[in-house]
Amino acid sequence: MSVVEVRNLTKVFGDMAAVDDVDLASREGEFLVLLGPSGCGKTTLLRMIAGLEEPTSGEIFIGGEKMNGLPPRIRKVAMVFQSYALYPHMTVARNIAFPLRAEGVDKAEQDKRVRWAAELLGIDRYLERRPRQLSGGERQRVALARALVREPNVFLLDEPLSNLDAKLRAAARDDLLEFQRRVGITTIYVTHDQVEAMGMGDRIAVMSDGRIRQFGTPEEIYSDPADTFVATFIGSPPMNLLRSEHRVVGFRPENFRPITEFAERDMPSTFRFHVNRSEYLGSDRFLYGTVEGYDENTKVIARVPVNASIPEGATHEFGVAAADLCYFDPRTGKRLRGDE
Repeated sequence: MSVVEVRNLTKVFGDMAAVDDVDLASREGEFLVLLGPSGCGKTTLLRMIAGLEEPTSGEIFIGGEKMNGLPPRIRKVAMVFQSYALYPHMTVARNIAFPLRAEGVDKAEQDKRVRWAAELLGIDRYLERRPRQLSGGERQRVALARALVREPNVFLLDEPLSNLDAKLRAAARDDLLEFQRRVGITTIYVTHDQVEAMGMGDRIAVMSDGRIRQFGTPEEIYSDPADTFVATFIGSPPMNLLRSEHRVVGFRPENFRPITEFAERDMPSTFRFHVNRSEYLGSDRFLYGTVEGYDENTKVIARVPVNASIPEGATHEFGVAAADLCYFDPRTGKRLRGDE
């Protein structure tokens, strides 16, 4: 296992900084997620770690050794892409063994490693099949097995589940996480899907415009967002933001509740919430509306129990506990703390 660290890493294309002065360090054996919208720089950062892109400036360390200028095979990393890039004319066994043949590993050792990786990923019964005979999830496992046989120190995964349908993605997330826990290899995983990030990551680096906006555990990022970008990118539905002249107040939909639910000794900040629409989602009910005293174009969402009886088209007293309120600078979007 190895720690991955980047220091002041920058990649410029023309006059645009795709990655802009990024500092990041993994922990040994952790599942670290790079999360952000398309074009935020997360894949470029991953490719620089892999050695597929040369940084404009900055340093990359793997296992304490500087990697700048070294080719991918020297870095002992294995990368799995969004496209699994399996050879359709080869069997699963030959696809998995391909990097070993390229390195000149003898046939007996190839067979040993292929069998080991296939058994670990539960695809040993498919070794004589072709990729077209496999499901999307099975192909993804073949791509992982092909990476694993190289015995890497670091796994780099670039949206490897994005080609799967929603149901299969949920199952594949569980399989991938279980696999990573078993092998214990430091893994950096790129995704734009915050559900994947929150469910899989030991820690998450939220990226935007080539920079890391916040780096922490899923709980830290959800409960204690560093700025309005993180507050609204993480969470489904996202954090509500109400803007005034001096500050922006934010609160999560599940913390926005009818005033009658609060004990008298725990009186919250109160809001007059006009409910325009109620949405039934089986386990929850979402209420959509506006808050009096704020811009009527600012939509607010409350997440309430499915059996809550809150009529549409009426205004209700809602509240948020003081501990659940976040405040942000209206100009910079950054979190305000204490007496700021």
